[in-house]
Amino acid sequence: MGKVTGFLEIDRQVHKYQPAADRIRHFREFTLPMSDKEVEKQAARCMDCGIPYCHGPTGCPVHNQIPDWNDLVYNGDWDTAIRNLHSTNNFPEWTGRICPAPCEEACTLNLEDVPVAIKTVEQAIADKAYETGYVRSQPAEHKTGKTVAIIGSGPAGMAAAQQLGRAGHDVHVYERESRPGGLMRYGIPDFKIEKHHVDTRVEQMEGEGVTFYCGVNVGVDKSVDELLGAYDAVLYCGGSEKPRPAGIPGTELAGVHDAMPYLVQQNRRVGGEDIQSVAWPSAPILAGGKHVVVVGGGDTASDCVGTAFRQGAVRVTQLDIRPQPPEKEDKLTVWPYWATKMRTSSSQAEGAEREFQVATLEFVGEDGVLTGVKCSEVDEKRKPIAGTEFVIRADLAFVAIGFAGPAETGLLAELGDRLETNVDGRRSTNVVANDRDYMTSVDKLFTAGDVRRGQSLVVWAIREGRQAAHAIDKFLMGTTVLPR
Repeated sequence: MGKVTGFLEIDRQVHKYQPAADRIRHFREFTLPMSDKEVEKQAARCMDCGIPYCHGPTGCPVHNQIPDWNDLVYNGDWDTAIRNLHSTNNFPEWTGRICPAPCEEACTLNLEDVPVAIKTVEQAIADKAYETGYVRSQPAEHKTGKTVAIIGSGPAGMAAAQQLGRAGHDVHVYERESRPGGLMRYGIPDFKIEKHHVDTRVEQMEGEGVTFYCGVNVGVDKSVDELLGAYDAVLYCGGSEKPRPAGIPGTELAGVHDAMPYLVQQNRRVGGEDIQSVAWPSAPILAGGKHVVVVGGGDTASDCVGTAFRQGAVRVTQLDIRPQPPEKEDKLTVWPYWATKMRTSSSQAEGAEREFQVATLEFVGEDGVLTGVKCSEVDEKRKPIAGTEFVIRADLAFVAIGFAGPAETGLLAELGDRLETNVDGRRSTNVVANDRDYMTSVDKLFTAGDVRRGQSLVVWAIREGRQAAHAIDKFLMGTTVLPR
């Protein structure tokens, strides 16, 4: 814990943002860092709560030892805090920036709506690790002679690669895109996390002996069976990138797009890459001077909102079929779990108009070009209410209602019925494997991340990658010292 009476004496404080009028003019991160002393005061608020739900299964999927490093930061021992944080989380500078912080929801002080600023402290520790030179290659002292191929370089693949490389295995990562990072690089906008945070980790891992092969689409450019024959184990971390079908008439109109091609294209543009790629072959999509409608209420929809504003959209409207949530949750019925309550993202705060309890009935247009989105109010069963129809002007519309599993081309197409898949309650097709050995129905083929558990958070992908590395090391060596 931090200071015994800190939670009584110190008010909660988190990172401040650049004003919206300034930050929408660029694609860089816009949080304003706090001083070390300010961060230490926030860490001092961590209390002796008895059962710290923040780092249990309800709070932190990677089980960050949050009370421990809060106490270390409060006492000025940043070096030990850095080591403690990295012992459970390979990439805290990622989660410190983009994780929605279920740990803060589970904080005991959240019963009074003033949780410890855990995410702010985590980012400060991670950034301090770079400042002090802690983030450097840590190659294994001894090699095992075993080889592992990892398909996909998103958070799950990267976490597994680092763990297995440090265990002494020869690790090769195959990435379909031109640079490593998966949707950490191509799906999450730079204004949420700049990509040098990915590049630095790639450089660190290369120094640890991990080899990256980019521009290789496994199942197309290189067969899965070839990898299974050449390596002692193969880990599939392909992510969940197939858009969930919207079933809305008019999606064929020019100006209607799935969300991810739009985000990927802009990230490639910011990164100085060609906006075209094998996986995302869209024509240029730009929101400058346009009226934009985003269908969906999640993080991907919010990312579309922020990107559209930065491209110069005249107006951005976000449609959510769910009813507007309450401003404050009933703590006694939901704490320490993630609560449904009114939340406003930094992108939405930049000027988005939000419509709740609204169904998207149809995309309408003239001469094959989108001109508007026909909507209606819905009842408590999310059924359209007759007579409430209205049309919102739209030159550009994005469908951001989630993802339904991995791409069906490539690996899944090659393996076919040999690879067992299922459909979960969210209508997502996932690769079947349990969360103990992460083994698929194909011998020597493991899987982890969103491709196994379905669309989820980056912090869950890191956890799955670490646990899969534990399982693979045990499979190869008979025993393992890697943590789960």
